[in-house]
Amino acid sequence: MKKFHGTGVALVTPFNADGSVDYDGLRKLINYLIDGKVEYLVSLGTTGEASTLNKDEKKKIWEFTAEVNSGRLPLVAGIGGNDTAAIAEDVKNFKVAGYEAILSASPYYNKPAQEGIYQHYKAISEQSELPLLLYNVPGRTASNISAETTCRLAEDFKNIIGIKEASGNFDQFNQIMRDKPGDFLLISGDDPVALPMISLGAVGVISVIGNALPTQLSAMIRLCLEGRFAEAVPLHLELVGFTRLMFNEGNPAGVKAALEYLGICGDSLRLPLVKVSPGLKREIITATNKITAD
Repeated sequence: MKKFHGTGVALVTPFNADGSVDYDGLRKLINYLIDGKVEYLVSLGTTGEASTLNKDEKKKIWEFTAEVNSGRLPLVAGIGGNDTAAIAEDVKNFKVAGYEAILSASPYYNKPAQEGIYQHYKAISEQSELPLLLYNVPGRTASNISAETTCRLAEDFKNIIGIKEASGNFDQFNQIMRDKPGDFLLISGDDPVALPMISLGAVGVISVIGNALPTQLSAMIRLCLEGRFAEAVPLHLELVGFTRLMFNEGNPAGVKAALEYLGICGDSLRLPLVKVSPGLKREIITATNKITAD
């Protein structure tokens, strides 16, 4: 699964001012990221505002993304939720050409026990024709996939190939690296901790800030994967402040403000998400200009 080493970008979904999907902006974004030398693209994860899109919109976005990408980079489709039967059916029926894996966030809101999380992914795994990446993001789901459950799933289902880990818990990262099968992928789900996670053995990041700064981020991640941490640290530290701005008023509002400044797409979102405040937008523009000018 070397194709999922390096920098993956969780694509934003550009919207027009009237709330419709901005396909011209999505085309520009995909080409911008490919030119920025990222390794793969994730369509309709959390950053893509998937929860505000209906099934027809999702299918059209997946198809459009594959068409524009035209085989240039590996593609991952985000399919998650808190109704196991519905997600398993969606995964079973996912027939969009050009995708090489599915990323599925753990169930949100209903807070299942670890056995429930295991059975949830078991049901999905049994229906999927594509490899699966688990996604642990307790800050959004209100439940954690424990290291024990992650490694149990990795051992029991060969099509579960890795996890996007966004718990921020380094003890958990250590346990996963110690106990996982050798070919199971640990991927950072948080931009600021990608560097230290790679030092533990993670294979890269699925990034938010990579939407705006693909060249800078992917260069830093490649240095880390080559073991050149002394060279990577200054780049990492420069990006940490930028990342903080991206999340000050929620994701993906911050990165969409940066993308608007860069001329890639607008900064519109679908409710309940709203644009960043004018003051934060000025800070984001200043930071984006500084990093891209260096």
